[in-house]
Amino acid sequence: MHVGQAHELKPEEIDFESMNLQVGTRLQLITHRRIKPVQHFSSLIGYLKDEYIILKIPMENGAPIALAEGERLTIRVFSGIKVCSFACTVERVFMRPLFYVHVSFPKSVQGTSLRTAMRVKVDLPARLGGADHAGQQACTIVNLSVSGALVESKSRVPQDDEALTLQFTLNAPPDNQEVQVATRAAIRNVNVVQAGDGELFTYGLQFTALEAGHYTLLQNMTYEALLADRQKIV
Repeated sequence: MHVGQAHELKPEEIDFESMNLQVGTRLQLITHRRIKPVQHFSSLIGYLKDEYIILKIPMENGAPIALAEGERLTIRVFSGIKVCSFACTVERVFMRPLFYVHVSFPKSVQGTSLRTAMRVKVDLPARLGGADHAGQQACTIVNLSVSGALVESKSRVPQDDEALTLQFTLNAPPDNQEVQVATRAAIRNVNVVQAGDGELFTYGLQFTALEAGHYTLLQNMTYEALLADRQKIV
């Protein structure tokens, strides 16, 4: 994703409660042992305000990562409005069978607001057709957000279709289970470019009836992309 500065404002200090942390919230745990920080994904088990936070120990290649008491960490999380980060230290590590870690409660939290629904660069096979799934054709989603998608197709979609249905598959955390998404969408813009031996049509779609569960899944995908790989943000 290629991220422009327009997506973000400057960080500011916020209260802990503003992070809106819930049990199971996905977050990023960053270690600082090497010159370059290393990012891992984890989730929140719980916390005792002003005392400690309990996190799942991230797994790597089927094994828990090594954490040492007193080690410095950075935690990053998306609150729904801001990307938040704070420094903490490892207080106690609990290995088998639970694999969780107590870290210190943050003294301060930095929050950076986001201005728009960010789009994430993807390369997802999809099908686009009429509202009743009629006349479906193969296409590729090239970027995706909670509000819509940009798709490429080698054939023209009938412009008289007021409502279209876009179908695609996403992998849901934590075990990458496949989730089939089908949402109604409206065409907001169309472009035609010459590609090789023919024309390539690109359609900007706005979702008009995305299910709540699928919205959350797309939201999580966007936030993980923002936290882990800013080059994917469009």
